[in-house]
Amino acid sequence: MKVYDGVAGFANAEGDVLGTSDWLEIDQARIDTFADATGDHQWIHVDAERAAEGPFGATIAHGFLTLSLLPPLLNQLYRVDNVRMAVNYGLDKVRFMAPVPVGSKIRLTARVLSVTVLEGAVQSTFESTFEIEGSEKPAAVVHSIVRYIA
Repeated sequence: MKVYDGVAGFANAEGDVLGTSDWLEIDQARIDTFADATGDHQWIHVDAERAAEGPFGATIAHGFLTLSLLPPLLNQLYRVDNVRMAVNYGLDKVRFMAPVPVGSKIRLTARVLSVTVLEGAVQSTFESTFEIEGSEKPAAVVHSIVRYIA
């Protein structure tokens, strides 16, 4: 895990490769819980029998479920100490490249694309790639923005 000391320490992080998270299995219980939380009960996510006959051969994770795992997986890779708070400032790019079948494992690789020094803060854009174990194609590529307040 990379550790940065405050906004001053993170101000020079541009270009840093943050590494790779642990693998996380995407089971049906997680998919169902996400469906309940969002109200998205589309059959390709929650109906195992119907999905077995569908285009993916099994249920798949919601794209937004995969995206929602960005913060906890990024938290395995780095932290910025001695700041008052970190604020999710948004997303510049999200591409869902491949489905995540139930029972598969994903992990995150990330790097710091840019860091902008602001008054009393720094803002950073990260490029994160969700890999699927055994797949050459990633599940998603995301450019996310985080602001750290001194």
